[in-house]
Amino acid sequence: MTKKRCAWCEKTDLYKDYHDNEWGKPVYDDPTLFEFLILETFQAGLSWYTVLVKRDNFRKAFAGFDVQKVAKFTDAKLQVLAEDVGIIRNKLKIKAAVTNAQAFIKVQEEFGSFSKYIWGFVDGKPIDNNRKTLRDVPATTEISDALSKDLKKRGFKFVGSTVVYAHMQATGMVNDHVEDCWVRN
Repeated sequence: MTKKRCAWCEKTDLYKDYHDNEWGKPVYDDPTLFEFLILETFQAGLSWYTVLVKRDNFRKAFAGFDVQKVAKFTDAKLQVLAEDVGIIRNKLKIKAAVTNAQAFIKVQEEFGSFSKYIWGFVDGKPIDNNRKTLRDVPATTEISDALSKDLKKRGFKFVGSTVVYAHMQATGMVNDHVEDCWVRN
């Protein structure tokens, strides 16, 4: 019998695997939260599939998503990345990845971890939204608006409310699996 999934992931096996094994599962470790932050930054204005298909290339290009290393990328390294056909070569997003790494480290220093900071916006536990269909899933919420505003205040780039809400969904801060999806519970 075929598993019922959220309709957005039915296009490819890559999407199905990501949906079944990662999307919406709570993430509390800073390295994975940083990885998703970088990937969501590059996704802004594009499809998630575009990023997902290049994920391994991003991992290589961005030092295994090591926040300390990314924070120290030089202008020369940024130029190399701008010529890397394996990733999305948007110079503003590449620069934002470095800026965001630096801001991420500052948040870690202030709060003890980025996880403690970001999960504080949802009182440390996932919000279960109990969506019936994909049409019921919003692009933003009041919480993503507030988080976006705070991230921007802290110097993060490409963190509009839609990007932030996608990050919240990906890292399980919100459960937006539709009600008949087998992963939901």
